[in-house]
Amino acid sequence: MSALDGTLISSRQWPTPATTTRRRRLCCFDPSNKSLFYNSSGRSGGWRAPEAAVIPNFHLPMRSLEVKNRTSTDDIKSLRLITALKTPYLPDGRFDLEAYDALMHMQILNGAEGVIVGGTTGEGHLMSWDEHIMLIGHTVNCFGGTIKVIGNTGSNSTREAIHASEQGFAVGMHAALHINPYYGKTSADGIISHFEAVLSMGPTIIYNVPSRTGQDIPPSVIRTVAQHANTAGVKECVGNDRIKEYTDEGIEVWSGNDDQCHDARWGFGARGVISVASNLVPGLMHELMFEGKNSTLNSTLMPLIEWLFREPNPIGLNTALAQLGVIRPVFRLPYVPLPREKRIEFVNIVKELGREHFVGDEDVQVLDDADFITVARY
Repeated sequence: MSALDGTLISSRQWPTPATTTRRRRLCCFDPSNKSLFYNSSGRSGGWRAPEAAVIPNFHLPMRSLEVKNRTSTDDIKSLRLITALKTPYLPDGRFDLEAYDALMHMQILNGAEGVIVGGTTGEGHLMSWDEHIMLIGHTVNCFGGTIKVIGNTGSNSTREAIHASEQGFAVGMHAALHINPYYGKTSADGIISHFEAVLSMGPTIIYNVPSRTGQDIPPSVIRTVAQHANTAGVKECVGNDRIKEYTDEGIEVWSGNDDQCHDARWGFGARGVISVASNLVPGLMHELMFEGKNSTLNSTLMPLIEWLFREPNPIGLNTALAQLGVIRPVFRLPYVPLPREKRIEFVNIVKELGREHFVGDEDVQVLDDADFITVARY
């Protein structure tokens, strides 16, 4: 056998634990040549480790062969109607995949081109990462050949965003949705570094929603990040003037506001919308995004959209889908259903718009307070 200095020794001559400990203390780092050296006297010289042993960042992005569904950024840029899909639950708080699959079918049949899995609307922030990645993988396996699956793998922790994105692309998602770090806010340079850490993995939509993060992503950051080949575009919630600023520069944008998406699409150059309302009326939202300017339809939808967002999303959506009978009336806390008077108002909105435009087949109901289940441990 060979010792560290290249001499041959027998098995009886291997260092004792005490000797090994002493030698380990004499293993030093030489910053001038970035290598290790070993010397029992403490002077330089002796065995040196290969350079690869001291590479400071060993993270390597996945290769294309390691990704289940390799999708081009242009494929994502072309999408016009993307639904931020609701995640339904069983009475014990677990995912109701049967109801989830039914919701997916309704989106596909009514022309949605993509879905956000585990976004704000889908309550990804109430999921463990195991749940989150499982749901992305399930969606890809069942529907990925028909609709683009965009996994919300963003986080305020860059480490978590990297890990979740690796897993999401490994199970086949077509693109990632990434938010800027929230609560523990960082500088503009920090936001850029955060996004650059995940962009190498695949097509990515940047999500700007200051009302939730507490920090606007400034246009200077978007312009820098947009130069990356994997940046598909921006989900922008600040407003249509900001959308126009980006579209004038050739940056793809989706409106993140249902109440502004018609004007964003037909007056300010947005590609389309990432919508909450399309969970309920996907056919009408498809018409709004695909069939040209239609101020009448947009005005007709406003009472529904305003009702949806009177309380923070997804409270209104969760309540509405339960009233339509397409999901069980189960809420993961801290979300709770809208009060009875708001539920009665929704019944009237459905009757005014026409039940045939909404998802599901059952008659809309008010539901009693006792019908709703809130789950604290899930």
